[in-house]
Amino acid sequence: MKPLSKKQARLYGLLLFLAGLATATTLVLNALGSNISYFRTPTEVVTGVIPEKQNGRGFRLGGLVEKGSLSHEGTRIRFRVTDMKNSLMVTYDGTVPDLFREGQGVVAEGRINASGVFEATQLLAKHDEKYQPPEVTKALRDAGHPDAVAPAESTTKP
Repeated sequence: MKPLSKKQARLYGLLLFLAGLATATTLVLNALGSNISYFRTPTEVVTGVIPEKQNGRGFRLGGLVEKGSLSHEGTRIRFRVTDMKNSLMVTYDGTVPDLFREGQGVVAEGRINASGVFEATQLLAKHDEKYQPPEVTKALRDAGHPDAVAPAESTTKP
């Protein structure tokens, strides 16, 4: 067997490196893809066919807790999340954030069950008067809702 020339050795080394890089990239993208949780509004869930609903994957549902919809059943709560166009029933069993209440912004992470109810595994509530998740703000603005909070202005000067 004839030894490889420097040019051939570099070519094989480069091909081996590119194959390793492609394998690593594929593994990373596959791992990230299975852990991504997309943000959806009630209108997207109710009116559209979203992939997460079809395959049972989790996603984030954001909007406002509809006034008059909150009920407690032991440690389990039920409420409706609205974007002022549509609303979706949500159930959650766990510790509710202190600032969680009707009429406030909420992001619930979970999945849709067979009866069309969103079963949340985590709740994120608005943490002060000025903060609202950007996705919730955009959905409320698109619906023309007055509670869409403008992003906080920067306190640093240029």
